[in-house]
This record gives sequence, structure tokens and C-alpha cells, in this order.
Amino acid sequence: MVLAFEQGPIRPPSEAFSLLFRLTRNCPWNKCAFCNSYRNKKFSRRSVQEIKDDIDTIAEMCRLVKEISMKRGFGGLLNMELLVQIHNSEDYQLFHVAYWLYNGGKTVFLQDANSLIMKTVDLVDILQYLKERLPTVERITSYARSSTLARKSVEELYALKEAGLSRIHVGLESGSDEVLKLINKGTTAQQHIEAGQRAKKSGISLSEYVILGMGGKQYSREHALETAGVLNQINPDFIRLRSLTVVEGTPLSEKVRNGEFEIESEEEIVRGERLLIEHLEQIQSSIVSDHAMNLLEEVNGKLPEDKEVILAVIDRFLALPPKEKQNFALGKRWGVYRVLDDMLDATQHAKVAAALEKLEQEGKYQETLSFLRNQVI
Repeated sequence: MVLAFEQGPIRPPSEAFSLLFRLTRNCPWNKCAFCNSYRNKKFSRRSVQEIKDDIDTIAEMCRLVKEISMKRGFGGLLNMELLVQIHNSEDYQLFHVAYWLYNGGKTVFLQDANSLIMKTVDLVDILQYLKERLPTVERITSYARSSTLARKSVEELYALKEAGLSRIHVGLESGSDEVLKLINKGTTAQQHIEAGQRAKKSGISLSEYVILGMGGKQYSREHALETAGVLNQINPDFIRLRSLTVVEGTPLSEKVRNGEFEIESEEEIVRGERLLIEHLEQIQSSIVSDHAMNLLEEVNGKLPEDKEVILAVIDRFLALPPKEKQNFALGKRWGVYRVLDDMLDATQHAKVAAALEKLEQEGKYQETLSFLRNQVI
């Protein structure tokens, strides 16, 4: 009999080494104009028993991995050689569990887009069962929508924390009500604030995701300033930055075509990023650029102590001559550069400069940038 459990399509980058399995399927809202993750997929709830059965399956897979290790002479331990052997067996889920164990077996991410939509009593039951059956687990995290969190009491969230829920990932996207309406987020700035404050009061670690450039040219300044205002009131543990990439086939791509939304340039997005960070005040949050779609991945640090260092990175880019800004943007999107110091490599710089000149002659620079950005979604 082949062992299997349900998994969803996405996770936060910070959960790269986490065990992934589903509590709910897809997204109950599924109307955000920029998102294509669950397009044309129906939301459904899984029963507590289904989820517990999956946890039992994962526990059995853990036992099986150790048994395989013993039989192949590795003494029950996991190493890269054994991982390769399991990977080559083409049983992806067994490999996923083995890889999770190899990385300590300590973190779990509950899928899909809004696990906290489940009844609190059921979630507590599942969390307790998970900790019982997988005793190495130390951190359990999940996505949640602000509109859902705002309906949970602090007491309910505290009960989830006590049962084992360690961190909640929330797609804030923007703190501007105009932008939230434009992208059909299905929540308001005030709901974002209420939801975030409740999560913080419960003691659960909170990550808020901000999409740089989400206001487009029309709401660029409003997006930056009002998002900063909302974050100042929430004081999340993490502010995770993402740069907007418009995915073909989404409602936002249609807004771009009909002129309702005008995409900002790389430099304009960075200027909005600076404005946002500049106006984050009296909070103790970590700024994290943990995705390759961000032009300046080195924008990382703890507020307030690292604020000037973070702004200095942004200012270094903004101070570059126009041609050098283009060079870095192309090199970063091409994968030649990762950080600004990579431009100091004369050979790599010349390689990008030659490509830039050719693209400009052909009138394909912006088109190529857009294409390369879409490759990292």
C-alpha cells in the first residue's frame, strides 16, 4: 500500500524546511486581483478525522524512513546518500518527510491559504494531536486572512498558541483602503489592524506581508504611507517584503491592459520601499526581504536599531547613475547579481552592460525585465 497525505501548492519561503500538509483546500476568498495560486479551484474544508489520518500517515512515514535507514546500513540516521536513494525511489511524499527529518523535523506549516477559518476547538484538537504524534515538532505556522483573524477573540488565539500554533503569516499587501479595494483583497485597513493586534496580544508570532508596488503609479505614495501607518499600529514580529509581479491571466493583468493600473518601474518601487521604511516608527519588527523577486534582497534588519543601515542600502541604489541602475536591475533579474556589491566584479558588470546595450538597441529592455521577474514567482 502506498502511503499518502494531502499537500497544497504553496508555502512561505521561510518554511522551506517545514513539513507541509493541508487542513483546508485552496482559498475561501480567492478573489484577490493579483493572485493566481488558487484560480479556478474550489475551497473546501477537511474533517478533523481526515486531518488526523494524515498525521498518522506522516508518523508512519517517519517510522518507515528510519526503518529504511536501518536496512541500508545507516543505523537509523539520515544523511545525503540516503536522501538521494529515497528521492530516486520517486515517492515524493516519502522524500518530503525524509528531508524534513534530515533538517531536524522541528517545523510544520499548515496549508492552504487560511487554516484559521476552522473552528477553534477543532484546530486545538488537531494541534494537540499533531504534537502528540510528531513529538519533535517545535514550531507550527499557518497562513490566515485578517478578516478571519478579526473574528477570533484573543482568548481563542491564546488557546491556539497554547495548543502549539507558533506563528501566523498574514497577507497585508497594503494598508491603504483604496489599494485594498483596487486589488479586491476583501478586507480593510482597520480589519488588518484589529487582526494583527489580536494575534500579538495572544503571544503568537506574526508575519505581515507587504507587496511593494501594489499601489501602482496612481496610489504609490498612499500605499507606502498608509501601509506604514497600519504596521505602526500592529507592530508585527516580521514585515516581509515582496515586489509586485503582475501574473498573466489575473484580474490585475486585465486592469493593466485597460489602463486602470499602471505598473511602477524598478526605481519607483524602490523609492516606495524607502518611503515605507522611513515612516515605520516606534515598532520592534524585523524587515525581511526573503524572496528573489525583490530587487534589493539585502534590505534586512531589525527596527529600530537597523533602520539607518537599511535605508543606506536603498540610498546606495538610488544614488547610482541611471545606466547603472538599469545594469543592476537587469543583472539581478538575470541572476548574475544578488547584491549591490556584485556589480564590483568587472567581468560580470561588462557582461550585463553588453546585454543591456543590445536590449536597448532592440527596444526590449522593459519587456525582458518583465519576463525575468515572472520567472521567479
